[in-house]
Amino acid sequence: MGTHMVVSATSYRVTLIKNWAAMLGAVVVAGVVSVVSAAPAGAEPAAHVVGQQPLGPAAVQMDVYSPAMDRVITNRVIRAPGGGPAPTLYLLTGIGGGVDNISWWDDTDVRAFFADKHVNVVMPIGGAYSMYTDWLGDDPAVGRNRWQTYLTQELPGVIDDQLGTTGRNAVAGVSMSAASAVDLAIQAPQRYDAVASYSGCPWSNDPTGIAMVSAQVIRGGGNPGNMWGPPGGGAWPAHDAFGRAGALAGKSIYLSAASGIPGTIDRGWAFPPVEALASACTSAFAGRLAQVGVPAVYIERPRGAHTWGLFEQDLHDSWPQLAGAIGA
Repeated sequence: MGTHMVVSATSYRVTLIKNWAAMLGAVVVAGVVSVVSAAPAGAEPAAHVVGQQPLGPAAVQMDVYSPAMDRVITNRVIRAPGGGPAPTLYLLTGIGGGVDNISWWDDTDVRAFFADKHVNVVMPIGGAYSMYTDWLGDDPAVGRNRWQTYLTQELPGVIDDQLGTTGRNAVAGVSMSAASAVDLAIQAPQRYDAVASYSGCPWSNDPTGIAMVSAQVIRGGGNPGNMWGPPGGGAWPAHDAFGRAGALAGKSIYLSAASGIPGTIDRGWAFPPVEALASACTSAFAGRLAQVGVPAVYIERPRGAHTWGLFEQDLHDSWPQLAGAIGA
């Protein structure tokens, strides 16, 4: 493993991204249809806890009503040991949203790892194929998604009240949610002091980025037009991580990805092409941050094939940096 500051994307990585974009472009065009109108906004109750149940000595399942999505979202919460105010790490899972029993909770040592760490760890369940963003309209396949509102406004208020936090936060994501974590940190600059992206693909509002994002939404049966409007227009520019990279200035940023070549770090099902693509995207975004003068730590692993063994190690390795940024 090599630890270094951001570097420029190499030509082979750029070629890899472009090749993937070309293959996905036809899928995107076929999948984007008319936008469904958003439901009219009205007076809404505040987000609140509707139920809790213990998940062990230090963890709890916290069910929170989201006014923005008009439904209850289940969250697994590991409370900081020892009492007293503690900061919070919002830890997002992959494309299945955790409802498929594939998540940090299910597939890593997250409970044991944070058992002696002075931090609250919050892991929402849901958001499959949603990019963890606010959609412009409800979608026949994936329903109503207002995940940005939930994660940056509704849930933090509830967590702060319930746990008596310090009010300092970090957000981290893996695979699909890695790019979402970066986007959330840009969209809500006052909410997070640190952000980590593990094996993801921070996107740009260009044909490549549009193809990457749209393919993930379409995989779940959703319509990307209902998310941010017509490709390249609508709300897409506002979520362009490359175009808005400067908004991350002042935050602690951790980026990691591996080559896609399987190695001893891997555990479970491997997806070498996905990790190779994540490596290309992450390298390109690291280069963009360097270009705009935003410091970041970028870890490029020579072995690793998009498995939870890789992701678990990335979480472990990034923790000292995240902890320092939020005072954990």
